[in-house]
Amino acid sequence: MQSSVDYLNKAAAIQEERGKNYDQPGGERSMAAVVKAFNALFDQNLTETQGWQFMSLLKKRRLHSARGHHQDSAEDDVSYTALAAESSERNGE
Repeated sequence: MQSSVDYLNKAAAIQEERGKNYDQPGGERSMAAVVKAFNALFDQNLTETQGWQFMSLLKKRRLHSARGHHQDSAEDDVSYTALAAESSERNGE
């Protein structure tokens, strides 16, 4: 059984790995571009932080609806929550 610190460490490792895969220092940070495109396409005003929060909700829903524990969704939820916190601080939201 993983501890909360294990989940935090795994989320950090996932972000670093995705940063290497997508050539972004500090980990994958595509949400600002995704939100910009979404807002233009759907005439909305979603923020980057709200985009990360949306993804966290998606993972929470998957955790709730999956039979048993869904490791990937749990790890991603921790990561998206941390990314939302980072974005909130950076953007003053």
